[in-house]
Amino acid sequence: MSQYIFGIDPGASGAIAIIQSDTGKLIDVIDMPVTELEVGGKTKRRVSPVFLQSELAFYADDARAVVELVNAMPGQGVTSMFAFGEALGIVRGVLAGMKVPVDLVTPAKWKRDLKLNPGKDGARAMAANLWPDKADLFKRAKDDGRAEAALIAHWGRSTS
Repeated sequence: MSQYIFGIDPGASGAIAIIQSDTGKLIDVIDMPVTELEVGGKTKRRVSPVFLQSELAFYADDARAVVELVNAMPGQGVTSMFAFGEALGIVRGVLAGMKVPVDLVTPAKWKRDLKLNPGKDGARAMAANLWPDKADLFKRAKDDGRAEAALIAHWGRSTS
């Protein structure tokens, strides 16, 4: 059994949570490492494979990952969906290169299993309740990616 579980909400606005597999203690939550690139004359944020590997390297030898398997969402443009898929591919590629075993889970599955209230506030509230000593990490509306990453790791721990 791995000592650490990475919960990963992929995408440029996502996050990575690291928990201890035996205790469920939340070790760290890291906003998804990104870099800015020029795309079609505009500056865009994209997941950085180099920074992602750097963030996970310390734990990778004794870790497994649970990555949210994202799909196209109605109303999103082709360019943004391509970027989202690219982010998922970068995450999976970095983990494969580091030899970290990966489980994929759909948002519907982990949210249903955890009986998560709908909406982004539900994830933030549940994460703050599970890890009250780290509640400040989830206090802002834009911290929903952090909360979801932590809950994905928690789900992975509860299903192993």
